[in-house]
Amino acid sequence: MHVDGLTGNYRGLIFDMDGLLVNSERLYWQANIQAAAEEHLALPKDTYLRLNGASVAYTKQFFHHYFKSEAAQQFFVKRTDELMWQWTDAGKLKLQPGVQAALDYFQKLGLRMGIASSNYKKVIDHNLWVTGIRQYFDFCLSDVDLEKENVQPKPAPDIYLRAAAEINLPKDELLIFEDSSNGIEAAWRAGIEAVMIPDLKKPVPADFERASLIVPNFEKFLKLAK
Repeated sequence: MHVDGLTGNYRGLIFDMDGLLVNSERLYWQANIQAAAEEHLALPKDTYLRLNGASVAYTKQFFHHYFKSEAAQQFFVKRTDELMWQWTDAGKLKLQPGVQAALDYFQKLGLRMGIASSNYKKVIDHNLWVTGIRQYFDFCLSDVDLEKENVQPKPAPDIYLRAAAEINLPKDELLIFEDSSNGIEAAWRAGIEAVMIPDLKKPVPADFERASLIVPNFEKFLKLAK
């Protein structure tokens, strides 16, 4: 596959999942708000945005400030996950614009495809089967792979290096799709070209230096692919 504005001939594609393939980032945000309301927690409405991509140190500081106990913190996380599962089954989880058409096109070209996400394996599997896109992917890396192989999360390059080994193609024949700055940094540090399709957060200046291409959605990307 050739893409206008890029120089490679791509035979393998690696995808993030949350916020890129599905609208789960927005649902997590809403689930955070509802979980906090149920426990009468005075959390900021933008809690999910604050913690999404935050450092371990900041996250610990945030939880220490807003939660009175470890039990309250665990309930908040557990209740958020429960709501996400329920909403996914209820049909609230949707493919992002252009995803279905893009996957059909990539499959038609015979490209190898895989997912590299740090989310729970059971959640990834659940999301892919509910949205009907599991069959497009040759492999799905998840939290299980991170833990088993001591793979560091994004923005470390580890998960994309692991995905490149799994897909078994030279780096210059691979293209990564990401929605977050952490993911773009991880791809850049792995030495693999990346396309950014932002979701909740706008690109930061470093993204314009590290991403090979930034487009608003897969529909726009398809107009450049051939």
